[in-house]
Amino acid sequence: MASENLNMDQQDVGILESFRQAMGRFAGAVNAITTEEEGEPSGLIATAVCSLSFEPPSVLVCVNKKGRSHDAIIRRGAFAVNLLSPSLMHVASQFQKERGAARFSNGKWSAGPTGSPMLVGAPMALDCQLAMVHDGYSHSILVGEVVHVELSGDGDDASLLWKGRGYHQPIEVVDLAHRPAAHELVLDEMLF
Repeated sequence: MASENLNMDQQDVGILESFRQAMGRFAGAVNAITTEEEGEPSGLIATAVCSLSFEPPSVLVCVNKKGRSHDAIIRRGAFAVNLLSPSLMHVASQFQKERGAARFSNGKWSAGPTGSPMLVGAPMALDCQLAMVHDGYSHSILVGEVVHVELSGDGDDASLLWKGRGYHQPIEVVDLAHRPAAHELVLDEMLF
């Protein structure tokens, strides 16, 4: 099967809408991807984040090329991945509403070794040197080598999730075969 990069006007609009709906069924962890350039913080919210390798410790982050922070990350050569918990949903909302440094006015931030902003109290934050940039059509696929890890010690290590154009929080799945007989479980409560 040949892979071709078609122009938007040549693509079937139906497949694009179906694809958008299909991707909306994935639950993705919400992350603030941050950098610093000339003393000013810059950042975006991303769910396309995953571990890549343990040798060296590295992550993969997909960033829209049209996003305001994309070029700042590339020029700076460093970024941080800040995992948001449900209690930090206000940070995600701030990033959606504001632009530039105003995105960082809601939350306590400290500079990691690369200078990238790291969110104090985030379940985890990874400070990364940009190792590679790959073309991903509308996005750049950034590979970051992890130079510093911060783990929250406050017990709030749940991930804020994005699914179906809305925020959600995970719940512990109860092992139905091994649960106490007196424990009632309403399956509807387990769904997003």
